Amino acid sequence: MHHRPGLALLVGTRKGAWILRPDAAREVWTTEGPVFLGNVAHHFCLDPRDGRTLLIAARAGHLGPTVFRSTDGGRNWQEATRPPAFPKPSPAGRQRAVEQVFWLTPGHADQPGVWYAGTAPEGLFRSEDGGLTWDGVDGWNDHASWDLWAEPDDAEQSTPDGSPLHSVRIDPRDPSHLYLSTSSGGVFESLRAGADWRPLNGGVEANFLPDPFPETGQDTHHLAMHPKAPDVLYQQNHCGIYRLERPGKQWTRIGDNMPKDVGDIGFPISLHPRDPDTAWVFPMDGTDVWPRTSPAGRPAVYRTRDAGKSWERQDAGLPAQQAWLTVKRQSMAVDERDPVGVYFGTTNGDVWASADEGASWQCIAPHLPHVYSIEAVEFVA
Repeated sequence: MHHRPGLALLVGTRKGAWILRPDAAREVWTTEGPVFLGNVAHHFCLDPRDGRTLLIAARAGHLGPTVFRSTDGGRNWQEATRPPAFPKPSPAGRQRAVEQVFWLTPGHADQPGVWYAGTAPEGLFRSEDGGLTWDGVDGWNDHASWDLWAEPDDAEQSTPDGSPLHSVRIDPRDPSHLYLSTSSGGVFESLRAGADWRPLNGGVEANFLPDPFPETGQDTHHLAMHPKAPDVLYQQNHCGIYRLERPGKQWTRIGDNMPKDVGDIGFPISLHPRDPDTAWVFPMDGTDVWPRTSPAGRPAVYRTRDAGKSWERQDAGLPAQQAWLTVKRQSMAVDERDPVGVYFGTTNGDVWASADEGASWQCIAPHLPHVYSIEAVEFVA
């Protein structure tokens, strides 16, 4: 790997990380890598504030969860000198250990060097030196309601690999205004830079709980904030697809408008970079025993262009049958080109691309390991 300006896909997998680069038409792609072969690469990100610095949230086979950093496009890497870790015990007396560094979010544009990391179990950490050292965000990690909002390690129905904190979103108008999501508590909002949090789950179903519409306990799979209209939020949830316009607090289940034989269960959701009414999802089978595969073995992306009032199937070029795969919560992305490029990576290790906003698809990297994350980024010169 080396630094080269232009569009690229950062691919994190169960067995390492790769960079994919396109030609000018986004038709022919080359594959660079792997780095950290054999390590779990949960999330592979570029710092958009300098267009050069890369971070990987990883779990090394022998060394446990950590973060790696490169400032030269991936040629050289440095491990965090103080990775995300809970104190033992916490000030509230909790005994916790980070099992996975699951999610990375670059800080606000006016805060160079700041990053946020989400972990399993559900911890929130912040770095102010570009990812070299990390400290816990006490307002979340030691919140009086943390035991209610987070999932204990010994939960009988615990998420595989632990229940993660993910989808940390920062309001581009205010670095103190944050959102995050967890897989056992739902969506939360902070107006004080993480010093305190409040649930934001009105109208979101949790049909696996005695009260199907509780204040917390929802299983949010992915939360997205529109970059140009940050009052518009979408989430792909364990119980459907939802949309919210702030300052409203009641989510609307726009997934009810999906085809009934497909349903609105899935992991990822990606938003058009300029149109807040356009979004893409990748449904999976969430019926009966939750096989978590493409419904009927026929994978497809679904797009809305009217804020979820209607959805259209986009499967041209995708396998027509007997394709029993799915797409994880960090494994779908869009670029900022016109027309928008849409990308996803599958649990069977293929990366698919569309240069025409989902109208047609091609496999641009087959046979990688199980894909955990994809980010579409622009390296600068």
